[in-house]
Amino acid sequence: MDDDQTESLNLLEELIGRARANGADAADAVLIDSVSLAHAQRLGRLERLERAESQDLGLRVFVGHRQAVVSTTDRRPAMLDELVERALAMAHTVPEDPYCGLAPAEALADAGQLPDIDGCDPAEPAAETMFERARRTEDAARAVDGVTNSEGAEASWGRSGVALATSNGFAGAYTVTRHSIGVSVLAGTGTEMERDYEFSTTVHGEDLEAPEAVGRKAGERAVKRLGARKAASARVPVVYDPRVAGGIVRHLAAAINGAAIARGTSFLKDRLGEPVFATGVNIIDDPHRRRGLASKPFDGEAVGNRRLAVVDDGRLTTWLLDSRSARQLGLETTGHATRSTSSPPSPGASNLYLEPGEPTPEALIAELKAGFYVTELIGFGINYVTGDYSRGAGGFWIEDGAIAYPVSELTIAGNLKDMFANLTAANDLAFRYAVNAPTLRIDGMTVAGR
Repeated sequence: MDDDQTESLNLLEELIGRARANGADAADAVLIDSVSLAHAQRLGRLERLERAESQDLGLRVFVGHRQAVVSTTDRRPAMLDELVERALAMAHTVPEDPYCGLAPAEALADAGQLPDIDGCDPAEPAAETMFERARRTEDAARAVDGVTNSEGAEASWGRSGVALATSNGFAGAYTVTRHSIGVSVLAGTGTEMERDYEFSTTVHGEDLEAPEAVGRKAGERAVKRLGARKAASARVPVVYDPRVAGGIVRHLAAAINGAAIARGTSFLKDRLGEPVFATGVNIIDDPHRRRGLASKPFDGEAVGNRRLAVVDDGRLTTWLLDSRSARQLGLETTGHATRSTSSPPSPGASNLYLEPGEPTPEALIAELKAGFYVTELIGFGINYVTGDYSRGAGGFWIEDGAIAYPVSELTIAGNLKDMFANLTAANDLAFRYAVNAPTLRIDGMTVAGR
């Protein structure tokens, strides 16, 4: 633990001590120190160079079965006293919540034995490095034949230090970093223009995809979309490109969120332990994945987290639970609490991914007489009570087992219960986001076009 983390934890423990001394039955506190750097350019010209730093402090107090959360960016001693005073005043006036409270002491992580997630790149990139990353990315995109304009390229970096302490015995901290490059360009002219993008985001700068490769992909994708047309309405298989396939996994995460299950507002509320996906489908949540974009050594309540098979051979095995939702359901927390400095913890996934299957993406497509290959989703039309699904989409039409031509302004619709059951995964899983999936084919969907 470095000196900054030690200083942060000392501050949190002092704050908790003040709260207990002034009448709190229990308390926890979180401190998030963040710094970020971003450079944007367009057509080779600098448009923005920003550096931001913030220090956010949050205190949660409990008085009986009442809780209150307050936050501040001011660390002066007088402000800390005011923070405690405000929190306790709020806690005495809010309604009772029989399920609120700290995580059980026996569930807390061992602060002296935290897993190594390799989540921090210690070197802050120089501004010149950011300029160079953005320049190379945009230059490569604009060099693609058919690209006619650019919406700009950006290179960014950020570091966040998280410190958390509780009145029942935990004090721990970790630091995470992010490096990112991206570009968006246009192809074509007049009313026949199309845009597309590409980006790379990693924990360590050395893992970033080469700027030239990122730019080239963005340009090639924009050009491939030229001449897009509408397709006729049909009931056909839909193939999700990996950059949108993760959305299917995110919909599962929302449906098994413990808060939604406790409220009875999920279409999967009665499906625990039952087959939800086809046999062979596995979906994993792994908070300790080294260099993962959502890795963390403990959850937002200081609970020890672990790798968990959310779906095992097609069967739904668990809800995503924090302490409050676990108490509502008569279960134990699964270590999935997430939090900010200004609100109580709530359930959420970490590095969630659908394991790859055996067929190649080409093999999934080759079997189709007709189908829709989706590369872009628009809007949000998901009803988590019923599972009904409807999204605007663009991509490519499939004919006789091959990509035939670009299409746009389509709507794909179905029900997530049927979509999960009729899903087939390809073998091309890559970890590019916090939620990842390989190419997915979902049979029997409705595509509405002209």
